[in-house]
Amino acid sequence: MRPFTQHIGVVAPIIVDNVDTDQIIPSREMKRVSKHGLGDGLFAGSRYNYDGMKKVGLRKNFVLNKPEYCEASVMLGGENWGCGSSREHAVWALCDYGIRAIIAKSFGRIFLRNCARNGLLAIELPAEQIDLLAQSTAPAPQSNRVLIDLEKGEVQAPSGEVFSFHIAESDRNMLLNGLDHIEYTIQHEDQIARFTESDKKTRPWAYL
Repeated sequence: MRPFTQHIGVVAPIIVDNVDTDQIIPSREMKRVSKHGLGDGLFAGSRYNYDGMKKVGLRKNFVLNKPEYCEASVMLGGENWGCGSSREHAVWALCDYGIRAIIAKSFGRIFLRNCARNGLLAIELPAEQIDLLAQSTAPAPQSNRVLIDLEKGEVQAPSGEVFSFHIAESDRNMLLNGLDHIEYTIQHEDQIARFTESDKKTRPWAYL
């Protein structure tokens, strides 16, 4: 995966509470055999017009379809963002679309874990700070971009305010080094081997 150290991006606000994984990518959009192309189905229920089940064009009033949010790579969200089912496709769709970070009041627990494991930075900030980010970027999203610095744990608004954030150290390690959870685990191979040898002495019956 691509390491995440710093990122400057256009911000798309979807500041709605309880956005679930079925809204992020409906099950009908999960027919591909790989992660690639899932971005086409991102927020499909809100992003497209339909004739029955057939897509018949974009909804011009949806945030991701507006020209000023072209190539948005940062999203603002509300509380419990990414709740619902455990489908990892929701994170895959966001990544495939080009989203590098989501800043929300809080996240669904499983969604939060899936983000770090797929190179997507999930940042929790208080409501007033998210509102300020929305207000400072909205007048001209293409030029009023935010700077996210994972090494410092900071989000800088285009208006100059700097907000600090914290994420789990294991997630930070994975993101900074571009590791998935398997690669992260392999980093601790020596510790795993030492534990295994010790455990064999304590519970030999478990290794028969």
